[in-house]
Amino acid sequence: MATKIRDIMTGSPTSVSPELDIVTVARAMRDEDIGAVLVAEGDDLKGLVTDRDLVVRGLAAGGDPTQAKIGKLASSVTATVGPDDSLDKAAQIMRERSVRRLPVLEDGRPVGIVSIGDLAMEKDSASALADISAARGNT
Repeated sequence: MATKIRDIMTGSPTSVSPELDIVTVARAMRDEDIGAVLVAEGDDLKGLVTDRDLVVRGLAAGGDPTQAKIGKLASSVTATVGPDDSLDKAAQIMRERSVRRLPVLEDGRPVGIVSIGDLAMEKDSASALADISAARGNT
């Protein structure tokens, strides 16, 4: 059984520039079959955008999605974990912050993302959330 974040995280996370438009990011998420991207300038993490953010804060806001910058939609990153942190620490942070995904930083740069589904598959593989997460195969 895994005990560290590095054992269950999705490594090499997709990062996008805050200057990209919503449509470009949505297509990247579709093509890579992922539900979240990190927004970064170089190794400097600026935020996180989910597929839900694209719809609720992007498309529903109106305007031209080919002109709207993804940096304006990004959620601030209020917490991160390191690859050697425990799964329990990640679960506690997710619970306290009411978040479903945490960027994984090593030496200040993004190296992965861990999701609530990743934790569910590892900690309680018989749970409904683990079943759903395993079927999706992405974060």
